[in-house]
Amino acid sequence: MTKKTKERRDRRDGTRVRNVDGVHAIMPHLMPNRCDAEVYIQEQIDVTNLMRYLQEKNGPGAEYKTTIFHTIVMAVAKTIYKRPLLNRFIAGKRFFDRNEITISFVVKRQFQDGAEEALMTLRVEDDMTLEDVSRKIIGDSAKLRQEAGTNDIDQVLGKLAKLPRFVMRIMMAAFRFLDFHDKMPAFICDGDPNYSTAMLTNLGSIGCSCVYHHLNNYGTNSLLIAVGTVHQAQIIGDDGEAEIRDVVDLGVTLDERIADGFYFARSVKLLEEILSQPEILEKPVKEEVDYEC
Repeated sequence: MTKKTKERRDRRDGTRVRNVDGVHAIMPHLMPNRCDAEVYIQEQIDVTNLMRYLQEKNGPGAEYKTTIFHTIVMAVAKTIYKRPLLNRFIAGKRFFDRNEITISFVVKRQFQDGAEEALMTLRVEDDMTLEDVSRKIIGDSAKLRQEAGTNDIDQVLGKLAKLPRFVMRIMMAAFRFLDFHDKMPAFICDGDPNYSTAMLTNLGSIGCSCVYHHLNNYGTNSLLIAVGTVHQAQIIGDDGEAEIRDVVDLGVTLDERIADGFYFARSVKLLEEILSQPEILEKPVKEEVDYEC
């Protein structure tokens, strides 16, 4: 994304928005907590074409396996790039446009009860393609699983978790104060999914259906997407005929203060359009999508 010159009231991670309309400008004062302003969208996405595409892409001779989660991450990145209000956040009761697109998710070190979890953040570059996203996720996930406890944010959280309760309460109050005034140390924010554009939870990878996941009052994250399992469902086509198609359910949670419902709905439709034409994912994030939002 194009870097902007930082001005006095900008944050380290975002540019101050100064032309907010009156309705939205008052919302952070009426609803000071992000969790007070959550809105939920459930969308069933037809991924029949996408599953065929993945079957061909992962055929004999494929260097690595591209998963449906990789494609959703890429589709989300392209959607946010085209719909920039999704990359907006509220901090200190002010609106900011984030300086970059970041997508975070949890990596399970082992698929076992009680296994450690690591946090991973993907920084999206303008020229990234699906291949780049897949390689990055596969490479970083493997590294996190092999190097248990070496992730910076995991180390910070591990140390905080050992503090006595009263000390933890003081620390969290201090963190909230620092965050409100944009004084939070970079080593705490960097890699923390609570400071990312979007958080994705891949419930489908563990066989779970889609849920709505809450946002957090801590940090700047305004968008969370839960991805369910791929399953078959009866869909009524444009010709009025019923057909069995491959679908995946998405549970989207947003901070309603950053945009209006119409903007959110059109953004979800764009995401659906991108996933219905998987060849679009092979093109760079910055390349235009032939779809009028």
